[in-house]
Amino acid sequence: MGNRITIDPKVCHGEACVKGTRIPVHQILRMLAHGDTLEDLLQEYPSLTRDDILACFDYAASLAEEQVTPLEVLSSEV
Repeated sequence: MGNRITIDPKVCHGEACVKGTRIPVHQILRMLAHGDTLEDLLQEYPSLTRDDILACFDYAASLAEEQVTPLEVLSSEV
């Protein structure tokens, strides 16, 4: 992720964006989830690099690991 993802309250309402752009991380991830390829994104957004897109994955992964829910809590809810 390094310095490729920024959060600035003055840019896109403080959403995480690819640095130097107004492209939110969630938009990149959603497009990939809906079938776009890395090549599609690079063509659609010429200002992006492959490393920018990989940084979006890294950012999402860091958010996903922030909360740990013990398995016993999950099984008691079923």
